[in-house]
Amino acid sequence: MASTHEYPVTVSWSGGRDGSGSVKGDRSGVSSPISVPPEFQGPGNGTNPEELLASAVAACYSITFGIIAANRKLAYTNLTTNATGFVEQAGAQFTYTRILVKPTITLETGADDAAAAMAEDIAHKADMYCIITNAVRDKVKIEIEPTILR
Repeated sequence: MASTHEYPVTVSWSGGRDGSGSVKGDRSGVSSPISVPPEFQGPGNGTNPEELLASAVAACYSITFGIIAANRKLAYTNLTTNATGFVEQAGAQFTYTRILVKPTITLETGADDAAAAMAEDIAHKADMYCIITNAVRDKVKIEIEPTILR
């Protein structure tokens, strides 16, 4: 039987393009200021939906990588995931076209070729199992470019 999980958030906003507000996870209580970014003629004094989408993809990817790595017993010491979202503008039309995800996976000292191959495999599997990338994949291209360090 399928289960449904809910993730409520609350956004407060005041003003127009120069306005400000906040987004808060209702369950976590974590709040972040939001604003329109400067490239869209806003003040840029908070995060924005474009950054939040790239952040959601990177966070989901990283957590998913960690779960898969633990299940497969990959010995790694660190994962740092950088993500860049790309928005194309054609006149008044804005389209979020792709997100480039660049994880850097640091393996334990003395890791062999098999561990490096496993890390590479998990780096791509994490994309396929990530809830957020699967939610946007048909509209936004997700690219994974892992770096494996020994």
